[in-house]
Amino acid sequence: MAFRVAVAAVVAALSVVVTTGRGRAAVDAQAVERPRLAVGPADDFDVTGSGEHAAWRQAEWTRMARREPDNHPYETRFKMLYSATGLYVLMEGSDRLLTATMNEDFADLWNEDVFEVFLWTDERYPVYFEYEISPLNRELPILVPNFGGEFLGWRPWHYERERLTRKATSILGGAKKPHASIEGWRAEFFLPYGLLKPLQNVPPRPGTRWRANCYRMDHDGGKRTVWAWAPVGKTFHEYEKFGELVFAGR
Repeated sequence: MAFRVAVAAVVAALSVVVTTGRGRAAVDAQAVERPRLAVGPADDFDVTGSGEHAAWRQAEWTRMARREPDNHPYETRFKMLYSATGLYVLMEGSDRLLTATMNEDFADLWNEDVFEVFLWTDERYPVYFEYEISPLNRELPILVPNFGGEFLGWRPWHYERERLTRKATSILGGAKKPHASIEGWRAEFFLPYGLLKPLQNVPPRPGTRWRANCYRMDHDGGKRTVWAWAPVGKTFHEYEKFGELVFAGR
């Protein structure tokens, strides 16, 4: 009798272990599941900052999640399209105060209100492109090698002609000036494939997949709030947690 009880106890314990293991595996699978976005094709068009070009009607808005639930209750979303020459991005967020003062490109824009896009075009190499844009239409385009969490941004060389971005911002319900009361702001920009060189897997074609992430930071009232498309940890540079762009055909 004692032997049967012992055997039953062992079987029950093993069942708990197996069930727990399956539960953990399911949790792990959910944890690594990343968001995916189909990016549609378009002909090249002018960037105005309004996001009102007819081409944008082809793309759906994708919402970004606020990381600090008790901070600024603003909404943030984005769209993407691609052409034969580059990637188009439209980002939009509600806001109350334009917390931006920097009036030069290649500044530390992340210390004020900013939209950001990271493009990891080829998973074989720990190198990706980062783009930041402020409400005042200042930009920071850099290439980032990231080896084991050690990374540094490199500015583009010969940043001219076919390597130049096209960008524009617009302010909703207020003036485009530091500390203005506003209702939101929008950024529309074009990232040419020439600027992404020498990243691999560029330009994309129908079926091409890139890893990517979109972020927003807002600094109203001295409090920082972060939004992200794909959730990451302490740093935006955890590229292995990025979401996935899938380039669609016509």
